[in-house]
Amino acid sequence: MEFNNEFILGCSAIGAGLAVIAGIGPGVGQGIAAGYGASAVGRNPGAQGKIMTTMLLGQAVAETTGLYGLLIAFLLLFVKPLLP
Repeated sequence: MEFNNEFILGCSAIGAGLAVIAGIGPGVGQGIAAGYGASAVGRNPGAQGKIMTTMLLGQAVAETTGLYGLLIAFLLLFVKPLLP
């Protein structure tokens, strides 16, 4: 079965949209982490440095999932290996 260019481009756009949805989870998780971090600093201001360092490291690790989704979306939109 052979697909025409419009079908391949349409499927690439749908796939890119689905890949960008991967950014929702990290966004929610980072918001929760920032809220708990602010709460912890409010309870114990003396530990602000350790709390902020740990929170920012955790947010950086969580963000990689969203960045991978964005990378896949860009690849699907701008690199067309199946088109002649």
